[in-house]
Amino acid sequence: MGQPDDAVIKRRERIAFLLLTAVVFPLMTVMFVAGYGFLVWIYQMFAGPPTGH
Repeated sequence: MGQPDDAVIKRRERIAFLLLTAVVFPLMTVMFVAGYGFLVWIYQMFAGPPTGH
């Protein structure tokens, strides 16, 4: 078993980068925004909707 050559390492890095930028970060962003909206919705169920003065 030898060391993987540079071409294999670069290919793995490229795949990891594309996976992070195309799948993981957008998914985390959607989950964060949806989670925040859910928290606001639950809060308004107990505290009532915002009122204008």
